[in-house]
Amino acid sequence: MPEARCNKPTVSAVSRTKEEAKQCYDRISRYYDYFTRVFERKYAEMALECLSIVEGETVLEIGFGTGHCLKRIAESIGQRGKVYGIDISSGMIEITKKRLKKAGLVGRAELYRGDAATLLFDDNTFDAVFMSFTLELFDTPEIPQVLRQIKRVLKPEGRLGITSMSKENGESIFLRIYEWIHNKWPKYVDCRPIYVEQSLREAGYNIKSKKKISLFRLPGEVVIALNTSSKNIV
Repeated sequence: MPEARCNKPTVSAVSRTKEEAKQCYDRISRYYDYFTRVFERKYAEMALECLSIVEGETVLEIGFGTGHCLKRIAESIGQRGKVYGIDISSGMIEITKKRLKKAGLVGRAELYRGDAATLLFDDNTFDAVFMSFTLELFDTPEIPQVLRQIKRVLKPEGRLGITSMSKENGESIFLRIYEWIHNKWPKYVDCRPIYVEQSLREAGYNIKSKKKISLFRLPGEVVIALNTSSKNIV
């Protein structure tokens, strides 16, 4: 009798190095808003609303780009709160600093260049962590490491909000074409769909809420997860 085979979920690899990623984002930082305005921003803002940040909280945004959401976080936390940002690109940091300065919010934020696979923050520091179209930039073996680091720096019952391209809802012709483009030109098309909810559950998070989104016919998800060992909410 032939042995049954199990179809394991597959995710495209990330072959671009982090130094190549840094150089790319440094080059496009002045023009990045033009890309995100059409493709990403409304979903990032949707996820931020779902994360329900309130005055006085301490929040971390990973991969903040040109700082639109980080600015909104700084407004939400008020004078008693603090927002920290980490991004791989020096160019993105400079753009975000100018945005915060123009809004009079510099004193509420601290920005760092770094890698979320190794977060240089103390345990139990943050009430909430936010990532918008960032988790899918990490190669598959690194995603659990990033989620463990976030879990470490989150307070008990802390919230993690993620917007990401997603494979949770199965394959489609548009997804297969996009993955082919990603595999063909990985240095230029760096995002790729991942298993968002599955990755969070495997890392020990509980899912509070999730919403399906569509990015020009490509599937995505907005997921809010909790750093708790209690029974799953959904």
